[in-house]
Amino acid sequence: MAARAGLLALALVLGACGGHGIRGDGPPSAGSVRIPDLPDDPVPRPEPRSRYGNGPEYEVFGNRYTVMPSSANYQERGVASWYGKKFHGNLTSNRETYDMYQMTAAHKTLPLPTYVRVTNLANDKTIIVRVNDRGPFIHNRIIDLSYAAALKLDIVRDGTGLVEVTAIDFAEPSGDRLTRQAVPPAPPEPAAQQPAPATDTTTSTSVATNSVTDGSIYVQVGAFGERSNAERRVSMLWSANIDNAFIYEDMSGEAVLLRVRIGPVKDVLEYDALVAELEAIGITDPYLVVD
Repeated sequence: MAARAGLLALALVLGACGGHGIRGDGPPSAGSVRIPDLPDDPVPRPEPRSRYGNGPEYEVFGNRYTVMPSSANYQERGVASWYGKKFHGNLTSNRETYDMYQMTAAHKTLPLPTYVRVTNLANDKTIIVRVNDRGPFIHNRIIDLSYAAALKLDIVRDGTGLVEVTAIDFAEPSGDRLTRQAVPPAPPEPAAQQPAPATDTTTSTSVATNSVTDGSIYVQVGAFGERSNAERRVSMLWSANIDNAFIYEDMSGEAVLLRVRIGPVKDVLEYDALVAELEAIGITDPYLVVD
C-alpha cells in the first residue's frame, strides 16, 4: 500500500508540472487580461516544413529526440497537457510567436508544422490544432495544447486529459488519415514475449473473463491467442497488486483474441499511477482503448 501511495503522489507532482515542465502556468488572472472569444479550429492546409525546429535531432533535459521524417499514419493515445501565460508572446520552436488564444500545440517529434485532430477520450470533444512547437518534456505526456485548445477540449480545469491524436492527411478527401473507429487493435504478442508464470501461479479457473462498459477507458497490456498466456499475464499483474486486471474475449475476428486489460481508468491521475506500476514490472507499452 505504501508503494502505491507513493506512485499516486508522484502522479500528482507530474500533473502539476504542466506540459513544458514549469509549474504555476495558467490562464490570465481575472481582470488583468481579457479572455477573447474562442477561435475556430484552423483549416488544415499543406505547408512546407519549417526551417527551424525540425532537427533532425535535438536534446532537452538530457534526452535526445528524433524528428519524424513525415507525419504519415501518425496516431497515438495518451495524456495531453496545456501551456499558457508563462509562454504567451515567446517564440515557438519554429520561430513563430506563441499565442495562447490560438489553436496550436507542441509535440516532441512531429514535423513542424503538422495539423492534428485531438479527441478527448472522456467526453468525445474533438478539435484541430496546428503543431508549431516542441514539448511536452514531461514523462507520459504526448502533446501540449495552447490554452484556447485546452479550453475547447475541456481539460483546463484538470490540467491534463486522456486523448487521441491523429495527423491530418491531405491526400485523403476527408482530410483524416485515420478515424477513431479505425484505430487498429494492439496485435497479438508473439510467444517469445510471453511472461514467465508468477511464483504463485493462478489456475485457469480463477482468472476472470470480464465484459467492458461502453464509453469506458481501459489500458491494454497484451493480446493473446492462447488462454494460458493471457492468464499468466493477469497473474503477473495481480501479483503486483494491480487487481483490476482482467481478460476480455474479443470475438470480432475470425479467431477469439484474449485481450488483457486494466480498468476502467477514470482520469489521468489514475493512469499516471498505473503506468508507473507497469514500468516497475517491465511493461513499458500500455495501450489505451475505449469501448
